[in-house]
Amino acid sequence: MIRPILPLLLCALAACATAVPEPVTRMLGPLNAAPGSCHAKGITPAILETVTQQVQEAPELRDAVGMVVEPARFRTLTSTRIVRARGEHWFEIPCDIRRGDRDFIQQIQRALTVREYYAGEIHGLYDVPTRAAVRAYQDTRGLESGTLSLDSAKALGLVELGRDVF
Repeated sequence: MIRPILPLLLCALAACATAVPEPVTRMLGPLNAAPGSCHAKGITPAILETVTQQVQEAPELRDAVGMVVEPARFRTLTSTRIVRARGEHWFEIPCDIRRGDRDFIQQIQRALTVREYYAGEIHGLYDVPTRAAVRAYQDTRGLESGTLSLDSAKALGLVELGRDVF
């Protein structure tokens, strides 16, 4: 005779054990990021190439004398190919941007005003005109993003070269 009490006791004991929840993490940078560093995700747009060709469908027709009776017929073929696929990448940013530090954002706005990328008010808000100015500045440096990279901040003189800004 099997005693049902033992399996019931084991189930009750297991139910009393405290479950350890899995830690919830939110990815804010690449896997190999230094602790305390701040990052933003950038997108590298795809590069497409469109090729248009004229393909002969029928040759010209000539009579016995050699005169063209009917001209050749052509059709246009257009094809598109991906030269470089769209990609996503992480780049380091000053943590002051992530924190919304108004003084630092005012410095960004002043630096971009001097370089004639920003014509708005110096108010310390990372708003649409500020993002557009940052993007225009970084486009010339090969980064298509409205979030200021650490490299661009160094180039603008906002961050000391070689200094960790965390």
